[in-house]
Amino acid sequence: MKWQCLFLSMLLMVGCDAADQTSGEASSESTAIAPVLTLVQGHVQGVESPFRAAGNQPVLVYRGVPYAAPPVGDNRWRPPAPALHWDGVRVAQTFSDSCYQPRHTSTFVWRREDFPVSEDCLYLNVWTPKAADQLPIMVWFHGGAHTSGQGHSLIFDGTELASQGIVLITINYRLGPFGFLAHPWLVDESPHGSSGNYGLLDKIAALNWVQANAEAFGGDANNVTIFGQSAGSQSVCALMASPLARGLFHRAIGQSAACVNTNYGSDASGLARGEKLIGSLNPASLQGMRELDPEDLLSAVQETGWESESRLTVDGWILPDTPLAIFRSGRQAPVPLMLGFLADEGVELFPKNKALTENELDVFLQRIAGARAADLKAEYVEAFPAPGELQHAVATDFFMAFGMRRWAEYQAAIDQPTFLYFMDLVPPAFHLYMPDQPELSLPGGPRAWGAYHSGDLALVFGSTDKVGLGWNAADRALSRSMVTYWAEFARSGNPNSPGLPKWIEFDDRDYWTQILNDVPHSKAGVRNRKLNAMAAHWPR
Repeated sequence: MKWQCLFLSMLLMVGCDAADQTSGEASSESTAIAPVLTLVQGHVQGVESPFRAAGNQPVLVYRGVPYAAPPVGDNRWRPPAPALHWDGVRVAQTFSDSCYQPRHTSTFVWRREDFPVSEDCLYLNVWTPKAADQLPIMVWFHGGAHTSGQGHSLIFDGTELASQGIVLITINYRLGPFGFLAHPWLVDESPHGSSGNYGLLDKIAALNWVQANAEAFGGDANNVTIFGQSAGSQSVCALMASPLARGLFHRAIGQSAACVNTNYGSDASGLARGEKLIGSLNPASLQGMRELDPEDLLSAVQETGWESESRLTVDGWILPDTPLAIFRSGRQAPVPLMLGFLADEGVELFPKNKALTENELDVFLQRIAGARAADLKAEYVEAFPAPGELQHAVATDFFMAFGMRRWAEYQAAIDQPTFLYFMDLVPPAFHLYMPDQPELSLPGGPRAWGAYHSGDLALVFGSTDKVGLGWNAADRALSRSMVTYWAEFARSGNPNSPGLPKWIEFDDRDYWTQILNDVPHSKAGVRNRKLNAMAAHWPR
């Protein structure tokens, strides 16, 4: 199908969210000890959260709890094995190392510096109210292009969501070549004839862990919501398409990236890129592959262009077909869905081709809108007269706005409650993952860059007073609304709650969308004429 064949080089495929990266900072230390809990794997003791949420309710946090065996040595590039049992009481007061990934990068709000990394990284963190009992569970998947990030950055502190009567869990999962490498040798040894997507298998393992241990933390295993942003949102979308995840979650939230418009290019299985990467290191056998130095693997990623196409691949087992084909045929998980995007997602995220010619722009627009190319161009040209600027704006809307609306359409088509949002409140720009060095000097000031990709994270987690600079009353008001919307959706499958502006359910006629700013309200669609021109060329 032409959707699957479309090559949009300037979108950098799924790697468009590569800038969404995290550093290894940890939250403030606690001193108050939390009760000992009994898990399937053994006894565990955490601490009280060092933060107090609205209402001054104490929240307990259990940090660095293993949900699978370390994927090291012979377990590298294998499905995650169950977490090992331990004797005595495991002290869960410290976050684990981040999964192995590049360090020392500096890009816009996503700047990060050095931090501890390890292949032994399959750990999660739990925030739960005191005396919790049968509470809804939310499981967070961080972003970072499936190549970077971690679930324990301070911006993801779960205290505020837990105070809403939620058990909040964040996880680490394998990244880059450790989490998504596909190779014929791995296919040959797999009983499923599959390789790659180990990072998705990690998420599935975490959800199985939740099913086994929910009661210990006061959670309801029959009310689990998965949510994520950027690559984490794509993971939510992919898990909805995966038969292996069926029944492990009951609601889903996607923030700023879908999987139904992912370009799988010419290497949907990832095998060609995997062979090229491993070939550059020339191990003699699969055992030799597993003994390769992790830094050499990261270097080979850059040298071979392994990231040039989707890290999520069609492996025949975890993803038996492209997510597009699965959603198109209505085979995705039949669960309520809440999803959305921000007004200025492409700022510093997608590249701009300043040398683009008018003719090259027209060719690009033909690929996006076909016979409606001229109409689409007319919608953008006044605001973006330069060809490169116009292409950047169209590509951003195609990847984000159109992708999210199409995902919503597919879920509404199987009669599942679906709620779409659009955030146009402009938050301050700051170093999201460096709470000790948040200041980011930008021309025009911290609010001159629009509602940028990842600008919703502190608002969703209610962490505006823990990270960043320059928050104002409007920011805090929207954050309170978003925390409540997100928690209520996890509780009931519907974000509406007494005292909040009504959020009208999405449909494929009016495209009802909740506008998220200091005064949230529902509107019949956002950027409809632009997205309709794209939709005419890409029918459902």
